[in-house]
Amino acid sequence: MDLAERFGIIDPKTYRCVAVITGGCSQERDRSLLTFMTVAKALAMLGVKAKKVDLKDHAGLVGELEGCDAAMLAIAGRGAEDGALQGLLETLGIPYTGSGVLASSVGMDKLAAKRLVHGRVHTAFDQHIDRSAPIDDQVHTIERQHSYPVIVKPVSEGGSIGLAFAKDQKELTAALTAADETTQLMVERYVEGVSVSVGVLEDEHGLVALTPLETHTDDGLYSYEAKRSPGATTYHCPARLSQRALDRLRQDAIDAHRALGCSGYSRHDFIVTPEESTVWLEVNTLPGLSTEGNLARMAAADGISYERLVSHILRGASLKGGRPDMSGGQAA
Repeated sequence: MDLAERFGIIDPKTYRCVAVITGGCSQERDRSLLTFMTVAKALAMLGVKAKKVDLKDHAGLVGELEGCDAAMLAIAGRGAEDGALQGLLETLGIPYTGSGVLASSVGMDKLAAKRLVHGRVHTAFDQHIDRSAPIDDQVHTIERQHSYPVIVKPVSEGGSIGLAFAKDQKELTAALTAADETTQLMVERYVEGVSVSVGVLEDEHGLVALTPLETHTDDGLYSYEAKRSPGATTYHCPARLSQRALDRLRQDAIDAHRALGCSGYSRHDFIVTPEESTVWLEVNTLPGLSTEGNLARMAAADGISYERLVSHILRGASLKGGRPDMSGGQAA
């Protein structure tokens, strides 16, 4: 069975109305709204009635969901993919797409996620930054553990928001100073190599890792600006790597998906070194679903149309147990 056949089209009669939750108040609101527009169009083509629900606050969400059979989460950022929204939907008994409360919460915390997958996949050396200390002390603590260059980024933000590259003490000081003092930060050893994303889809037959996607930028950083600046990123699917490395990436993505207890689908970001060692960076439990998004690019490379991708994700709407699964998996 090929993937296009495996991930078939849903029967629209299964759903009277689907709430497509989007927007929100995080810094990723624009990405969420872009996802909604393309998801809503796909659902219309599938014959599914969709209701736009712009998440302003969780309290107002209850009335908006009345009469809806399921919720499709076309949203990202804090309050949306960190387990809070998932917890509310669990309480209301409304099936929803994507991962459950625990996997969403852990996945949003980059340090916690890396602790959980470590041992199953290779991760970059990292360190939590004590923001209560003076900036100079923060710098000196980092320098005792890391050599330059380093990556500084928020512990719990998506879309590469707040990511900074520092090649010396001056740039590290600037990165720490520029960050909001209430934002929890982490520092990570910079790994030179190719940036690659791998999508994972899940159904009753098991897990499938999609064709790895290479994201190339001139400076080697797949940053917030690079993701949103037209022409700043070049995509290659499959990634320009050996078959051995591609297979390793698929298996690592499946192992991380299972270790984190993800459900339905996920996307995993890696660096592949010049020696083709794979280094897992983070998970996105609600990856963007626009037609130009990384997940859609990977699905298309495997013969899965955008409508079939949306159909598959909606079919996975359910109430979750949310427990990490430490059993193994095989890449397809």
